[in-house]
Amino acid sequence: MDKEPDEPGIAIATDDAPAESTRTEGAVPATDSGQVATPGLLLPPIDDDDGHSVDQPRLPIKDEAKTEQAVSVLPDTAVTSLPSDHPQLDPEWNESKIFKNVFVVSAGFLFLFTAFQSMANLQTSLNKEDGVGTYSLSAIYGGLIVSCAFLPKFVIARVGVKWTIPICMAGYAGYMAANFHAVIWLMTIAGLLLGIGAAPMWSAKCAYLTQLGVKYSKLTKQSEDAVINKFFGFFFMMFQTSQIWGNLISSNVLEQKAASNETDNGPAPICGADFEAGAPTNNTGFKQPDELVRNLCIIYLCCALVAMVIVALLLDPMTMDNESERDHKLSPKLLIATAQHLISSRTQILLVPITMYSGVEQAFIGADFTQAYVSCSLGVAQVGYIFICYGVVDAICSFIFGRLVQYVGHTFFFVLATLVHLGLQINFLVWVPSDETYVQFFVIAGFWGLGDAIIQTQLNALYGALFTENTEAAFANYRLWESLGFLMTYLYQAHIRTKVKLYICMYFLIAGIIGYAIVEVLENKKPKKADGASAVRPLEEGVASA
Repeated sequence: MDKEPDEPGIAIATDDAPAESTRTEGAVPATDSGQVATPGLLLPPIDDDDGHSVDQPRLPIKDEAKTEQAVSVLPDTAVTSLPSDHPQLDPEWNESKIFKNVFVVSAGFLFLFTAFQSMANLQTSLNKEDGVGTYSLSAIYGGLIVSCAFLPKFVIARVGVKWTIPICMAGYAGYMAANFHAVIWLMTIAGLLLGIGAAPMWSAKCAYLTQLGVKYSKLTKQSEDAVINKFFGFFFMMFQTSQIWGNLISSNVLEQKAASNETDNGPAPICGADFEAGAPTNNTGFKQPDELVRNLCIIYLCCALVAMVIVALLLDPMTMDNESERDHKLSPKLLIATAQHLISSRTQILLVPITMYSGVEQAFIGADFTQAYVSCSLGVAQVGYIFICYGVVDAICSFIFGRLVQYVGHTFFFVLATLVHLGLQINFLVWVPSDETYVQFFVIAGFWGLGDAIIQTQLNALYGALFTENTEAAFANYRLWESLGFLMTYLYQAHIRTKVKLYICMYFLIAGIIGYAIVEVLENKKPKKADGASAVRPLEEGVASA
């Protein structure tokens, strides 16, 4: 049987072996003289003026490392496929495997934060005595501040990007377990360990999803940015629903409270702006039967353990592109870069108040609104239902505003968030909550979620737009000052009246919007480049991509 002629293709000949075609298996024939070809790329034959097929001269390649570079200069029609062992492709990672791992990471974090976010919302109500709940939350953000500066790169380099995630999830499981015996020393240690592990866990998650996006973009020839945004969008879509499931669990479990425990004799509790967290009270809204609290802790602990098992068993190991460059030693480099960036950047200094407000407002809604308004007047069981409203509005607005900003501008949204939150804080000062104003709790939670969605999405995008040349140090400052906002709010939570906390919120909000306005003015005054473009990346571009 006659052998079918080989299709024209590109072959690479080396000193050690004859050239092989990238389109067909087997060696490329030797030259007409019988000698092995000079090392290089064999280009596809072309037709001469008489219609005869003529071989093209080889494209010399002096070393194997330059092969890929040489192929890249050829026309698209020159190569129709690459061998399975080509360095640009990883045969172990196909599309279905990549999608599976995106889902596994998302599912793991969904189970983990179904437990943690809801338990955090309940800390100031369930563990009110002696400030146990707020001190444990303070410890979380204290540990997070230290961890962000030193641990993420070190831990990932030591144990790998995959195993960093379930190992650090163990800190969350430990925090859930500590709630079985909620004493101040145990809860503080558990919170500190959780915070220390949180920074490496989130860094590993981001690195893993980003690498999946890079692999998928190479397989499908799509833009890396587009693919990575889609993967992160899917992740946060699942992640945000944890507010719904976790709060549904807490409200359904705690609603089983026996009727005999519902009332106590004594004066009516003082709720709202005059509420004092550290003052003794006979308010039974905070008191829950030990059995119900234990059942809730069991459910949340199981959720955290399921998250660990999902990631440990189902997530595939991955070697990062920059694996050889990772630093296996603890280093203060990021801490030094963070401090240098703060000292040298006037823009960064001006953004400190609004960045701290991001932490202050989240801590207020999660600790003070739940305690002084919801639990005090309605009972702990209602916290979950009201925070479902908060979470749903926050998630929807985050999605919508991230796309609308390119049409109306980020300044509009910052002003909108300021007006909404300032109006709500003034309302908190005069509002006396009760079960007769039940609907108002949901309205307030929804509008606070709207403002929070703007602050989180636009502030992240603003940092990305302003500090394109020093991104890592800039976002380290972002994490530092936001975490300090959380830490400060939780530390004073049990010691001052709610109205004083509201004044502190207002101060950071007003100072923050003034600082942001000055940044806008300074950026608009910056000189233009010769081609008319701004000397820095336009803010709208950064926000629109969020």
